[in-house]
Amino acid sequence: MYSDGMSTPERLIESTRELLWERGYVGTSPKAILERAGAGQGSMYHHFKGKPDLALAAIRRTAEELRAAAERVLGGPGTPYERIEAYLLRERDVLRGCPIGRLTMDPDVIASDELRAPVDETIAWIRGRIAEIVEEGKRQGQFTSELDGEEIGAAVLATVQGGYVLARAAGSPAAFDAGVRGLLSLLAPRTPDPS
Repeated sequence: MYSDGMSTPERLIESTRELLWERGYVGTSPKAILERAGAGQGSMYHHFKGKPDLALAAIRRTAEELRAAAERVLGGPGTPYERIEAYLLRERDVLRGCPIGRLTMDPDVIASDELRAPVDETIAWIRGRIAEIVEEGKRQGQFTSELDGEEIGAAVLATVQGGYVLARAAGSPAAFDAGVRGLLSLLAPRTPDPS
């Protein structure tokens, strides 16, 4: 499952990331982590203080990767609209859901300030990054001055996270795609009326 060169701590973190996404915090037992990582019984406690410490490392890694993936498109080439469009249309495992968004529904993660912090930081970062791009588009005249960057950032996040929920409920990515298309049509730059 993992490359031969991957260290035991790396295998433990990757296993925990996958299990958190699939099962949530409560459903991610130390035994399941060790089995998936192909690690011995004492490995987790040799490298980590315990399940909360390992879960925090896994959540931080997931948050870092999600931010990096978002920045690749949000900081990429194109107009502000095209970069937001690229973010909304980027490839996702829609039916599996968002690994960070799923954690917001996990009562044990939400109850822990430490485990929740990387989740909160990632959500705030994406919202803020989109807000910056909207403000850039307003300065360039691509978006109307009435648009509020923070509100659009929140709307983009709500569309993505809500789209995951709707797609999972329907068993089809069509609901996610429809939400994205609807938001993009609302954000599309308006061309002046020729009349």
